[in-house]
Amino acid sequence: MFGAQLKLFRLAGFEVSLDLSWVFIALLISWTLATGYFPELYPGFESTTYWSMGVIGAAGLFLSIVLHELSHSVVARRYGIPISGITLFIFGGVARMESEPPTARSEFMMAIAGPIASLGLALLFYVAAMIAGLSGIGVPITGVFAYLALINLIVAIFNMVPAFPLDGGRVYRAWVWGRTGDMLGATRRAAAAGQAFGLALIALGIFSLFSGYLVAGLWWGLIGLFLHSASRNAVTQLETQKLLETEKVERVMTHSPVTVPAGITLRQLVDGYIYGSFHETFPVMDNGRLAGSIGVADIRDANRADWDRLLVRDAMHPLSAANTIAPGDQTETALRRMREGGHSRLLVVDGGRLAGIVALRDIMRLVSLKRELG
Repeated sequence: MFGAQLKLFRLAGFEVSLDLSWVFIALLISWTLATGYFPELYPGFESTTYWSMGVIGAAGLFLSIVLHELSHSVVARRYGIPISGITLFIFGGVARMESEPPTARSEFMMAIAGPIASLGLALLFYVAAMIAGLSGIGVPITGVFAYLALINLIVAIFNMVPAFPLDGGRVYRAWVWGRTGDMLGATRRAAAAGQAFGLALIALGIFSLFSGYLVAGLWWGLIGLFLHSASRNAVTQLETQKLLETEKVERVMTHSPVTVPAGITLRQLVDGYIYGSFHETFPVMDNGRLAGSIGVADIRDANRADWDRLLVRDAMHPLSAANTIAPGDQTETALRRMREGGHSRLLVVDGGRLAGIVALRDIMRLVSLKRELG
């Protein structure tokens, strides 16, 4: 879902990151507020005042989204649901869950916490706007508070639409799950609503484009595409998780993989191993000890002119939790680790010794076979 991310700070024990796509929306919001929204509602001020209001309004929205996602994260932690952090991206924010909620109740409580937080912020900013207006602090400050009250109210209402993966869709899934006891079936129903809502937003975007509202049309269309794709992927991901929940890494790993010495050059690695075996990732051995892994991408990142000088140990990835897994771990854990680290292969390590290598394509082949066999 995300591209390059910038780690900002920790809040209540959760790491808050900013996907670089959010920079675009922050600039767009600031520009829209400074050149359209605030001048139309509060005429008569200088351009610098409107731009100050726009930037502060965008910063307030940033804070509001962080607090919205923090509420999800705090409730999730209370129910034992691991959250790896909070990320802001172009379509808002997300609390990154490492696993699905264990019960319908925990799903409901975690999902409803976000809209409640947004409603609380809307009330807080509304009161602040009223106080600012009565005290005569100034129209610009009052206007920013009023905008933040309105936008938080909109966020709360929009998120309560019963369309997965919106908060309302998660509430709907929790309700169906609680009634039927079938989490996968509940996810399919909530995701179907999410796909329908996504298509409705895409249609609204097309209508807006033909009506002359270019920015609004593009925005509604992009949100619709995101919701449609995210809801469909949620079902696929959960189905995959269900198919793999009893499968261990040792079931799909390749035993006795080809290894490379740490002391050979990248040129020798390419000519003697990559072209010789057509493998993409190799465990690296250093004096009989497993030292790390190296892949085609690592060689591609090195300057071709240095291939005869650089050694494998200079370009390899040392052993870490990001590129290793145990043979007794769940294959779903391997998938999550690959997704988080951007790898398609992991070294399988048992007691510090190389036991094998597991590839994404082998896991997905197992999933495909289990689907075919019912």
